Amino acid sequence: MKAERSQLFYQCTFLYVSFQAIYQSIGGADDDTQPCWMDTSLLDMLSGELHHARRHAAHVPTVIQPLDIAIYHCNMLLANCPGAMNSQFCRDHLDAIMQALKATTEALSAPHAMASHSTHGWSQTVTRWLTPWRHR
Repeated sequence: MKAERSQLFYQCTFLYVSFQAIYQSIGGADDDTQPCWMDTSLLDMLSGELHHARRHAAHVPTVIQPLDIAIYHCNMLLANCPGAMNSQFCRDHLDAIMQALKATTEALSAPHAMASHSTHGWSQTVTRWLTPWRHR
């Protein structure tokens, strides 16, 4: 794994673990009407890290779409945080963020992601990876 790709992989792994920790700490599994405790400063910091990862992913086309999905759901949380959310709304968006980050780290660690790509090989790789993603 090239240094840039490796750094992006670890950054996305950090983000995945951070959002997973938030997801696991949210109460209300028994009563989804309970308000979410999350504060905007934590979410804002993680959003900044997602945007930073997205900027660094410009050279890795296969991870741009999942990072954009993660950013979208993080923005949805920020737009509604803290007052307008219940715990189910929060968990749904956090789950979507984690799925997108997992897809990102899988794409970055896949053996075909490390190989040099010709134009034809690159398009086949992107198609092979994006097709299952669209059906989720």
